[in-house]
Order: sequence, then C-alpha cells, then structure tokens
Amino acid sequence: MPVTYIDAIHQAMQELLEEDPRVFLMGEDIAGTFGGAFKATKGLEAQFPGRVINTPISEDAIVGFGIGAALGGMKPILEMQFADFGLLGLNQMGNNAGAHYYRTGVPINLTLRMPCGGTPGGGPFHSQSLEALFAHFPGLHVFTPATVADAYYMLKQAVQIPDPVVFMEHKFLYRWLKADTWHDPQPLPVGKARIARAGEHATVIAFSAMVPEALKAADLLASASGYHIEVVDLRSVKPMDTDTILASVARTGRMLVVSEDFPWGGVASEVVARVAAEGLHLLDAPPLRLTSKDTPIPSHADLWKAHRPHSNDIADAVRYLISL
Repeated sequence: MPVTYIDAIHQAMQELLEEDPRVFLMGEDIAGTFGGAFKATKGLEAQFPGRVINTPISEDAIVGFGIGAALGGMKPILEMQFADFGLLGLNQMGNNAGAHYYRTGVPINLTLRMPCGGTPGGGPFHSQSLEALFAHFPGLHVFTPATVADAYYMLKQAVQIPDPVVFMEHKFLYRWLKADTWHDPQPLPVGKARIARAGEHATVIAFSAMVPEALKAADLLASASGYHIEVVDLRSVKPMDTDTILASVARTGRMLVVSEDFPWGGVASEVVARVAAEGLHLLDAPPLRLTSKDTPIPSHADLWKAHRPHSNDIADAVRYLISL
C-alpha cells in the first residue's frame, strides 16, 4: 500500500515518542480524536498518554512553553496549525530560541512543524511559504522536505539536532505525494542537497512542493524539446548546500531557481546571490528566478493556480533560459 507524505511524518513522530521519553508533542487540537488540523497526530495520544498535549490558541505561548521545556532537557515537537500562524510566535522563535545558544551557550532542542504552502481555497492567511523569513534569523535551521522519505528521515534528524529546527511541511504534498515506503537505505545528512534528476542543458533549483513541479517540467522538456534538465532539491534552505548548487551549475552553465514564495527577499534570491558571488564564471546566461506573484494569495482555485509556478511555467522559463 502506498505511503503518503503525511503518513511518513506520523510514523516519524510515533517512533520518536517510542524511542525517547523526552519527546512530546504540543499544539492546537492535536490530541484526542481530532488529531490536528491535518490529522498528522491522530491516534498518538491514545498510544502515549500525557505526551500529546492540546494548547490554547496562542502561538507565542506554544513556542515559549517549548523553549522552557527544551531548557529543562525535553525534546518538544510543536505544531503550528498553519505556517502563517507561526508569525505570531516569531518573537519567541527568532529572538529567544534562535539567539539563546549565542547568548548563553545552552542549546535549545526544539522542533517546530509548520504546514506551509498553498492549496486551492486556502487564501492569503493559510497558504504562505515563509521559509526565507524563518531562515533570516541566526540560530534557526529550516528544513523543506520534498519526498516521502525526507519527510520521515528529516523529522527524525531534526529532533536530534541541539538547535531549533523549523520543519516546513507542504500541505499540498500531505496526501498527494506517495511512495512505496518511507525507508531510504542511504538517507542524506542534514544540510545536503539532492540531485533529483541529472541533466546537462540547465539546472533547476527547487525545494518543497516545487520539486515535483520541476521534475514534471523536466519530463515535459525531455519529450517535447530534447532538453535534459538537472533538478536539484535543496531539502534544507538553512543550512544551504551551496557546493552542490555550484557543482550542478558548472555542469550545465545555466540556472533557474523556482520557489512558491513571494519574489522579494526569498530563498530564490539567496541562491542567485550565492551563485553570482561564487560561481559567476560558471554561467553562460544570467541566473533566473521563478516565484509566485507579488500579491496576497488568492482564495479562488483558478486564481491560486495562476499565482504560483507550475510545471508548464518552469518549462517555459527553461526554454527562455536556454535561448539566451
């Protein structure tokens, strides 16, 4: 039976609770029969009484409590109902959790699960991709798994890191993305990018839900135009694997960065800046970005589809890049 992206996240949390009594889960409506807004924690409270805890609707308080628990030697996994709501806990995340080790030498072992990205009908308050904003703060790791296996392994890795990790789970992938298993005989280490598809004509850098779209675009370009596109899955935007990016650009000479986030100050801009600073001599054409529109995210399904990049948009951008 195929395993979904959210199945892998659920399995990782179940195993973490089994393996380490210091691990507990906390968030809005995650306990009881409801099991969270997306059912990621459904059934876990019955298996682990007292370790799956409902909270008031106060993201600032949730993160603050998690910081205190981490300082007491626990390993909290906190769920924000939507990444957008994480903005209400941003002071605690950035100014307290992110800076605490620098100020005191005491680590904060804290994992914040953030259902992110757009889905039809989500609208402007439930659909944002805020990876760049969280990555802006020193001390925070930001993981962006794009495969079923990474959803499982990277969550387990996040809980072992003695620093706060913002774990960005794309809502569209929860039940759409499937695999035969969440197991990987050779899981990649934290911060290592993955060559999702080898190619020679251009490099497409992507993360989260843009990785499947980039792979669809690569299939389309191969069949329709004979172009072989290398797709790099960042997996983690902080730390970011610049070496793998530069090595790919050295092979292809062209680079397109695809992100579901808004264009200003995003992860795509950071990738372009790094390549421009360290690998400009590798490029045969200007580095390009493809992002969502610089507008609030529409609620209407058709407008939402037009707001974010899709495989056809990526293919068109690559064709243009190769023509330069």
